[in-house]
Amino acid sequence: MKHLPRAAALGPFVALAVACLFFATRTDRFLTGENLSLILQQVMVVGVIAIGQTLIILTAGVDLSCGTVMALGGIVMTKLAAEHGLPVPVAIGAGLAVTTLLGAINGLLVSAIKLPPFIVTLGTLNIAFAVTQLYSQAQTVTDLPASMMSLGGTFRVGGTAVVYGVVVMLVLYGLTWYVLRETASGRHVYAVGNNPEAARLTGIATQRVLLGVYVSAGVLYGIASLLSVARTGVGDPNAGQTENLDAITAVVLGGTSLFGGRGAIFGSLVGTLIVGVFRNGLTLMGVSSVYQILITGILVILAVGTDQFSRRGT
Repeated sequence: MKHLPRAAALGPFVALAVACLFFATRTDRFLTGENLSLILQQVMVVGVIAIGQTLIILTAGVDLSCGTVMALGGIVMTKLAAEHGLPVPVAIGAGLAVTTLLGAINGLLVSAIKLPPFIVTLGTLNIAFAVTQLYSQAQTVTDLPASMMSLGGTFRVGGTAVVYGVVVMLVLYGLTWYVLRETASGRHVYAVGNNPEAARLTGIATQRVLLGVYVSAGVLYGIASLLSVARTGVGDPNAGQTENLDAITAVVLGGTSLFGGRGAIFGSLVGTLIVGVFRNGLTLMGVSSVYQILITGILVILAVGTDQFSRRGT
């Protein structure tokens, strides 16, 4: 199956290389091992969320709730461990169960009731945010067990410290790549996104595919919440405020079509890195965060415009 035109597939990699080259010429600190490791650490949460977002966008949907669902999962697992004394594995499992449940609710509303994904996930965004604030009483959860933050620890590669959470992110990308490329389930995701009616007529259970995609995304948001907790060392009820748009930005920059059926999972990883590189490089250059947001918005519009033109040419 031809998932992406060759030029579109290479575009994100070229953009990442050009961005790295540009910032390397602007500041000597950019290409240091310490800084590159920092970039990976900064993007690992959004990177995992972007995997779930990619699966959904491949089916021509979108998930606006991913950030607040992640925040709710983080609050559930941290409160259960820190305030209720539950064993860390049980607390983490409960957080994952909550995010998975919300993913399943999104999936059922989209697949069974045929509600628009934009409206469904907009509603879930508000529900998850409200529940997070109520359950946490808008208070940050601190004094977490050390084992809950183990993925925030580091190991050394040469002279550079690498966070364990980055390895988790890369492994998840590898697993998702394998499923999408080498399994029937992965091919069904592309088929449903490309033409759901044609997919149904060929015998693909489109409702089951959609439900499976949203449930899988919920699981990934739960893993992202654990990475967020491990990185910050707290359960933050205000986490996830920008991660939904950051994840969508990463997926779009990575070449996945918002119209569904076309994209590559490693493109989303590259898109995540593009966002991380721009923010890191501009920070090193002393550029205001307002301009960082401006440039990110311009990149998104350019990526969507490129997708539109490529579709017209096929």
